[in-house]
Order: sequence, then C-alpha cells, then structure tokens
Amino acid sequence: MIFERRDVRQAFLSTPIPDAVLSRLLTAAHHAGSVGFMQPWDFVVIRKRATKSAVKDLFQNANASAAMRYTGKRQNLYRSLKLEGIEEAPVNLCVTCSRQRGGRHVLGRATVRDTDLYSTCCAIQNLWLAARAEGIGVGWVSILDHTALKQVLGIPRSIKVVAYLCLGYVNGFSPMPDLQRAGWRERLPVADLTHYDRWNRRGEP
Repeated sequence: MIFERRDVRQAFLSTPIPDAVLSRLLTAAHHAGSVGFMQPWDFVVIRKRATKSAVKDLFQNANASAAMRYTGKRQNLYRSLKLEGIEEAPVNLCVTCSRQRGGRHVLGRATVRDTDLYSTCCAIQNLWLAARAEGIGVGWVSILDHTALKQVLGIPRSIKVVAYLCLGYVNGFSPMPDLQRAGWRERLPVADLTHYDRWNRRGEP
C-alpha cells in the first residue's frame, strides 16, 4: 500500500463512507506513535454541504493568490491542476494538534518542541495508508488560510490546524502521483537523498 498511496483530488464517487469504515480509519490514525504518548491530535469530521462550500471558498481565494506566484507556462500549468476535492468528496476531515495536551512537561519533548506536530503527521500517514487499504482516496488540501478555516469550523485559537483532508471512494488510483503525471515535478532518487555518517558523504563507506 505504501507504493500505491496517492494524494487524490478528483474522481471521487458519491458513495458514502460507512460509519464503521470511517471509525476504522480514525482508529488507525489514533494508534500512531506520539512522543511522550501525548496523542495531540483531534479529528473534525465534515459532511455538511454548507460547511464544505464555505471551505471551498477559502480554497478559491488562497489558490488565486498562489497562482500569481508563477508566470508564463508554469502559471498556466498551475491553473490547470486539480488541487482539491472539497465538495466532491463525501467526507472532509480536519486534523488538528492540541499543543498543550500532556501538560507543560511531556516526556521526550523538552529539546524538540515540535514533536507534537510531527506526531500528528504520523497519525495522518496512518489514516492515509489505512484508507488506501479500504479503497478510499485521500487528498490533502494545503492551499487554505488556517485562521479563516478555524473560524468556519469553530476551532479554538489555541489549537493548531495541521491538515484538511478529502476522503472518498474513487473509480481508481493513478499509477503515479498526479503532479508527476502532469509534469510539475519528478520523484527524486532516494540515493541522492541518502548520506552516510555525515552530511554529503554519499555511498556506502
């Protein structure tokens, strides 16, 4: 499933995700590793059309601004990309991080403050892989103003939004990532990203 996992933004089916299946996905996420066993995540499940529509408006505003960062052919390519499935997906899921959970002194967190965020990302990856095993596509919508999103969803100011995900059954999974297929970027060779004993020491010693 690792090699078949995809960031899905299109081809969502209208088929509802049964409660039992969604529960399995959330349970898989909740069993991710977390530093100090702090379990900093919360999950906001969104099914209402009006809420999705409000979030879609946020995306459109942010996406229009993002497109202006590119010029020429790159901007045209960017505008052609399908970067969300907010209204098409039967379920949207906002994953948050409660940075105060576990109190002031969380085991293993004293020297690396952001381990709560890293732990939340582990939960998201668990959910993503579990969803793929269920035949459910997941798309991460990162082009959003999180401050405005928190207002739409009633999330307290002290809570950190980490991810907004679109979930749904799909009519198939692409053999390669959408951005690679569209010519936006290529996958880097893992050998080029591997160092031995110290930075920039390449190859097995």
